[in-house]
Amino acid sequence: MTIERLVDDTELAARVHAMRADGKTYVEIKSELGIGASTISRILGVYGKGRARPRVTDVLRGRARALRTDGRSVPEIAAELGLARSTAWLVTKDIPWTLTEDRAEARAEASRAGWRHRKAQTAAERERITRTIASTFGELTDRELLIAGAVAYWAEGAKSKPWNPVEDLSFINSDPDMIRLHLEWLAVLGVDPKRLRFRLSIHESADVAAATAYWADVVGVSSERFARATLKKHNPKTVRKNVNEGYRGCLVVRVSKGAPEYRIMNGWWSAVAGAVRSRRYRSGVRAAM
Repeated sequence: MTIERLVDDTELAARVHAMRADGKTYVEIKSELGIGASTISRILGVYGKGRARPRVTDVLRGRARALRTDGRSVPEIAAELGLARSTAWLVTKDIPWTLTEDRAEARAEASRAGWRHRKAQTAAERERITRTIASTFGELTDRELLIAGAVAYWAEGAKSKPWNPVEDLSFINSDPDMIRLHLEWLAVLGVDPKRLRFRLSIHESADVAAATAYWADVVGVSSERFARATLKKHNPKTVRKNVNEGYRGCLVVRVSKGAPEYRIMNGWWSAVAGAVRSRRYRSGVRAAM
């Protein structure tokens, strides 16, 4: 029904006027009658002139002012009393607002509870998506592994530069699954495990022996196969987050005389990059941007 027809409804208009005369707020009228604020304004004859000054009963005004004195915010007062925020502000604006210690702590706890709830929801949604993808992922083919390994290496491995044209296949990462991916990729390339060299890169304040044993277990070799660890000097001015028991540094996996495999990696990455550029061109993404 249009606003005009609603305004012409004499019974509805009478109810709106009566409720407003009783001190009802726009919010309460909207909730009870199911009509919009613009319709109420039309019926009350204030459309285009701004809303009439809010008619709030002395009892409701007193409750609002008492809540404000008690340290409640305008949104909290409006929610508790069923007022519009603008109305709650108008009837309490002359009262200085001071956030009491109890209210401040209550707000802080409410904020923490909300954050914990959102965190739990996010974790649940992430877990649901992970399970769904895992259930339909299937086996990883050699071609897919060659692509994934080349992309991972291009992101995390040592690369030849114009000012340092050395083709050295050396990969470093702190994620054990990334290391496993790299080793599987090398296996698909046909690299003899005897050509692999392992070295730990870790802060000197960490437990180097325990970290070495951990990475040796990940890659499935003896700790004796590891070269001397590269120790990073401790800087007390640096605020580090990786200082808990789970910190094990990074593992460097290098292929001895790995220039041939480096060129293969470079070829796969170039093919992937070229395919991405072609796909963007065909789909018109560049034009849309």
